[in-house]
Amino acid sequence: MDEDSRAVAEGLIQALTDSGLTQADFASALGTSGSTYRAGKTMPTAAFYLRALRLASSLKRAREHGWVTPPSAAGEIRRALRRGDHIWALKMVLQGRDHLHELLRESDTAAEAWLAAPRSTGSRQWDALLAALADHEFKAVQRESPPWADDDGERLEAGVEWVLQSLLLDDAEVRATTPDWLADRGIYTADRDLVTA
Repeated sequence: MDEDSRAVAEGLIQALTDSGLTQADFASALGTSGSTYRAGKTMPTAAFYLRALRLASSLKRAREHGWVTPPSAAGEIRRALRRGDHIWALKMVLQGRDHLHELLRESDTAAEAWLAAPRSTGSRQWDALLAALADHEFKAVQRESPPWADDDGERLEAGVEWVLQSLLLDDAEVRATTPDWLADRGIYTADRDLVTA
């Protein structure tokens, strides 16, 4: 391996370390798979390399300040779903949304961590909910949504609907009080259940 290739491979190894993610999560965050770049077997484009460094830096900043990121939110949701704890899964998706809201409002550079595409939660429905909430927050500040979250990103299959159960409302009431931007994705949850303290 030549000196430049070695430097790129070392830079990617450092980016992986800085990100705080597993190799699989970091590859997913970048929209790729495998470790061929880190091994120096394949040379990334300059744009990919710079994106990896930038994303790792923002993920590190978010982690150091305790901000939720898409990979950390998806991981927490995945663990909650394995335990069958849908209430905790909802709390985690809303906490991620709330953190993103603050990061975007403050124009914190850690908001760039939300460009990281998360691995699946193990549920197409929860993946779509996380994407919808992120998309909504980016649009609220007139910023372009990350590809994993935008209108063409993660969503339920055509014709499939998901109604999140509410403790106080029946399905018809949930549907009637769902914000349009969620209903457009086939996800129904009462607006009151999207409010956090």
